[in-house]
Amino acid sequence: MKTADFEYFLPEELIAQKPVPVRDESRLMVLDRKRRVITHTVFKNLCNFLSEGDVIVVNNTRVIPARLSGVKEETGGRIEILLLREREKNLWEVLSRPERRVRAGKRISFDGGRLKAVPEERLGRGRWVFTLEYSGNLYDILDEIGETPIPPYIRKGKSEELDRERYQTVYAKNPGAVAAPTAGLHFTGRLFEEIEKKGVRIIAVTIHTGAGTFSPIVEDKVENHAMDSEFYEIGKSASSVINERMPGNRVFAVGTTTTRVLETMSGEDGRVKAGRGWTDLFIYPGYSFKVVDSLITNFHFPLSTPIVLTSAFSGRDFLLEAYREAIEKKYRFCSYGDAMLIL
Repeated sequence: MKTADFEYFLPEELIAQKPVPVRDESRLMVLDRKRRVITHTVFKNLCNFLSEGDVIVVNNTRVIPARLSGVKEETGGRIEILLLREREKNLWEVLSRPERRVRAGKRISFDGGRLKAVPEERLGRGRWVFTLEYSGNLYDILDEIGETPIPPYIRKGKSEELDRERYQTVYAKNPGAVAAPTAGLHFTGRLFEEIEKKGVRIIAVTIHTGAGTFSPIVEDKVENHAMDSEFYEIGKSASSVINERMPGNRVFAVGTTTTRVLETMSGEDGRVKAGRGWTDLFIYPGYSFKVVDSLITNFHFPLSTPIVLTSAFSGRDFLLEAYREAIEKKYRFCSYGDAMLIL
């Protein structure tokens, strides 16, 4: 399958640079796969498409302030790093800039030495494995000295104070992501209350969204793309809610990350196992979904892995038809953009 099949023209002015003032007042495009019908509403009307006994699955990962600016202790040269993922205790994979200034064993200091990093192994493409040195709680330190790692297509990656709250879901809990599970940014506490009153179960899984979310597919063939591994966890109570739902009740996955972890841990019978681990599952057209019935997602960048997964769920031609209509109606695209519901 050609990667170019997932290209489309996205007007730059439609790439949302800030969120809407109220989360659930973003627009919502609804795709009905069976009837091949597209309708338009706003996200706060999501309950109109839910039924008692349905299950909504969210990703409760928390975005960490993973972008750090420091200096080389030996020379004073400035280094910027982006924490990507924790391999093991205090051993992190990072993206460094400029890479040419990084040398193995040459310590980098952040915030006057409150946090230090020792480059251990070069991985290529600007990536290194660093050992982090600090006293206290790492995430508390990052909250004070780090910056929110927003995508490069939002203000050229320059974060603002509002991003600390709005580039985070209202249910974010477990720290470890360097990219927001953006489909969840539209939910509010009020909307969750309305959903629960309708008899819909809301459960959480964790998958720490990685920087691969920002990266376009560069291979000519989609099948040749390799996903970065991301840590996930599904608790026993969450898997039980899914497995014990009544026939006819649907599983709504909030986001492509949630979809990937559910499909990673589901068998051919559609039952989901509890557990934790790392997944590099890449879903593209031709994939047979085992547990996810409906998908809540955003409007994704051309040539990205999320648009490929969404195409696998909705059908590529139908999705691109919806994208053309979204552009015509000036929907807002990407992380801070509007939402799509695929039934």
